Amino acid sequence: MIPELSWVPPEVDVTVPNPARVYDYWLDGDHHFPADRELGEQILKIMPGVRDAARLNRAFLRRAATFMVESGVKQFLDIGSGIPTVGNLHEIVQQLDPECRVVYVDREPVAVAHSQLLLKDNDRCVAMQADLRDVDGILDSPKTRELIDFEQPVGLFMLLLLHFVPDSWDPAGLLAQYRARLASGSFLALSHVAADAGSAGLDKAIEAYQSTQNNPIPRTHDEVMRFFDGFEMVEPGLVGCAMWNPQGVGDMSEDPSINLLPYAGVGRLL
Repeated sequence: MIPELSWVPPEVDVTVPNPARVYDYWLDGDHHFPADRELGEQILKIMPGVRDAARLNRAFLRRAATFMVESGVKQFLDIGSGIPTVGNLHEIVQQLDPECRVVYVDREPVAVAHSQLLLKDNDRCVAMQADLRDVDGILDSPKTRELIDFEQPVGLFMLLLLHFVPDSWDPAGLLAQYRARLASGSFLALSHVAADAGSAGLDKAIEAYQSTQNNPIPRTHDEVMRFFDGFEMVEPGLVGCAMWNPQGVGDMSEDPSINLLPYAGVGRLL
């Protein structure tokens, strides 16, 4: 392996693009390879606003996390957390309350490896490699149990994750399993590519993702709402990502279709 790639986990094929690394490229991160940049640029030609959509998703993360901390939540579980970049969940919540604890979960080895490096001096955060479907394995892991008390409210994040989960995996059923383990007062924050936002080029962009072996599955508003079964929606409900309690022009895109492209919402468990 060439020296600049010596840190890459041996099981990672850097010649195959990966959605987490493409997303990192759109966010101007540092953890992507030529194949990821090539796909990222290909999709940008099809949907020039997709980089803006990635930025809006990170802005939603900040607003949702701030809302949860202000609501009294001090422990967080971020599944599908991706590759560390500016504005990570732990940076947001620990700036508001240094006692906050965060468990990051991702199945992408590069994301986990970099998260572990980033968090090596932070004893209130941990990153682990696991699959969304291994609900008990994630929630009962010693790493998780060390930081999270499931008798107390938890902030559960699944951002831009579930549109990579096919219906055959029963994503709504998986959400129900997680919900069953959460205490009253917990929150679910979720974002998901919208099938009915009228975003030009979406179908062609999805075709381009076939090279990643992780094909996105956009869903309609009603389909995404199913993931919040058992939760009470926090105002303004499930809306375009930019429309969830924006705090300034930086939380919006000049392209109305990009403001709607990822749906986003927060639900409270009563």
